[in-house]
Amino acid sequence: MEIKETENSYINLSGLQIIFMATSIGIIVANMFYIQPIEPMITQSFGVSASTTSILGMLAQASYALGLLFLVPLGDLFNRYYLLQIMELISSLALLLAFISPNVYLFGIATFIIGLTSIGGQIVIPYAAYLTPIDKQGPLLGSLISGMLTGILFARTFSGIIAASLGWHAVYGVAAVLNILLLIFMHYLIPQDPRIKPAANNYGEIISSLPKLFKKYRYLRGSALNAFALFGIANLFWGTLSFLLEKYYGFGSEVAGSMGLLGVVSIFAAPFIGKMVDKYSPKTNIRISWLLGAISFIIFSIFIKNIWMLMIGIIILDLSTQFSQVTNQAIIQSLSRKENSRNNSIFMFSYFIGGSIGTMIGINAWSIFGWSGVAGAAAIFLLIALIGYKTLGTPDELE
Repeated sequence: MEIKETENSYINLSGLQIIFMATSIGIIVANMFYIQPIEPMITQSFGVSASTTSILGMLAQASYALGLLFLVPLGDLFNRYYLLQIMELISSLALLLAFISPNVYLFGIATFIIGLTSIGGQIVIPYAAYLTPIDKQGPLLGSLISGMLTGILFARTFSGIIAASLGWHAVYGVAAVLNILLLIFMHYLIPQDPRIKPAANNYGEIISSLPKLFKKYRYLRGSALNAFALFGIANLFWGTLSFLLEKYYGFGSEVAGSMGLLGVVSIFAAPFIGKMVDKYSPKTNIRISWLLGAISFIIFSIFIKNIWMLMIGIIILDLSTQFSQVTNQAIIQSLSRKENSRNNSIFMFSYFIGGSIGTMIGINAWSIFGWSGVAGAAAIFLLIALIGYKTLGTPDELE
């Protein structure tokens, strides 16, 4: 399964292959989010406490973080065509285990493996970028990230509808069928890996190289910090939205969930943002992401009691996140073809940690200071992004 690399190994991905890769990312990442709307059903089914079920949800998130750090770098060591299919096979088996789980212990094991293998999409992204010339990567990355956003956005809706009709076990049964079908199509539609030499000799060398790569590439550090901060402010808001809606509007959590559908705008915008990366300087996009993030929280703070302005602010915040995500992906994928899986691992781990910390800080800030505390925390995250931009910089153009 070890591979070697040729210098000129670009492939002209067809429109069908790009659509399939984007769809694959959406289906794979969705697996991790199915549990969220059905936690009360799982609690009742297994006769456990709500806190135990919430731990299961956290388990999926924690195992995903571990996968980002310890599995995504495997893309630089092994043939990614086969690696993707192995990960998808394991994921399908874990979904089947969740489907038939008779107790919370087996379901917990399944949940851990589902989270761990949900990083498959983060193997697809650097692989597709590796196959594509740098001057064509922007639109490609925009399309792939649209697929990821679609999976995240509709996973909860899909889970809720299936569970209401057929019970929560059926959610994982249907998901298993989808992933098995995906595995079959992967065999025919994912391109063969053209590399002919490993980027490292062994797994230990791959993992030990992560801190060295972080030190080596200034723009990797800059992108990781920007993603940490911009995804952090997004989760500051989303983590406290249900509290805000309850206090100022008297709405329940179902309305907070439906607000997530406003993210459809950013799904359609992602390919356009990708084209902007190629047409303009990445610096321009990073500035736009920061400005949009700042504007969104200004709108939230001034018009906190106006539901329509709140919705406009949500759309602007989502666009800020996507400008940051798509542009930073384009930057890190341009740094090194041989090391792009590891660079993506570092970037996505920082992105994920920023979101987790943002959620935690947001909830605590709200409980102590209310909305002013959340807005103050957002200002700190934006300051971190600004300092990173000024000190670590952003490339004028992709090379």
